[in-house]
Amino acid sequence: MSDEQLQCSAKGCRATATRAILWNNPRVHAPDRKKTWLACAEHLDYLRDFLTLRDFYLSDVSIDDIPEDAG
Repeated sequence: MSDEQLQCSAKGCRATATRAILWNNPRVHAPDRKKTWLACAEHLDYLRDFLTLRDFYLSDVSIDDIPEDAG
């Protein structure tokens, strides 16, 4: 992956992501589907909290450990 592909998903952030946040919106996605947001160290807690408040958060992993089935 290039650095551009590893850019944090937070709005307006251009930092390189260090973690992948796995989430799922059960009203839209099949139960086994894992969506991915990338997060830099500065925005990891914010993005995790955003998804947790909506009951979408599943887990977060190192960029190197993103599951093959995550999209």
